Amino acid sequence: MARYLKRGQSAEVTAREDDRVREAVERIIADIGSRGDAALREYSERFDRWLPDSFRLDADAIEACRKSLSDRVIDDIRFAQAQIRNFARAQRDALRDVEVETLPGVVLGHRNL
Repeated sequence: MARYLKRGQSAEVTAREDDRVREAVERIIADIGSRGDAALREYSERFDRWLPDSFRLDADAIEACRKSLSDRVIDDIRFAQAQIRNFARAQRDALRDVEVETLPGVVLGHRNL
């Protein structure tokens, strides 16, 4: 008989938690969309305990941040960025509408709504 040291959550529990997270994120995004920076400031303070005078960095601040990173970290960031971009493109391409004429006059396809 199999002996499990650890079991994952049931699909039902995972789905409920995913729904709760998705709903929370949708509310936050909608709130920021409607209230703008005021909402962004509240969430920054709530989740990050960070409340700067401005979220906008000037060129000097950006350069100072960049200089604080090693070449290895910068290369790692560039690598991750390329991987994310390539996967996002593949996802986007997978969501394109398809229309194929399988026989003369027989057109099959799907559209993403």
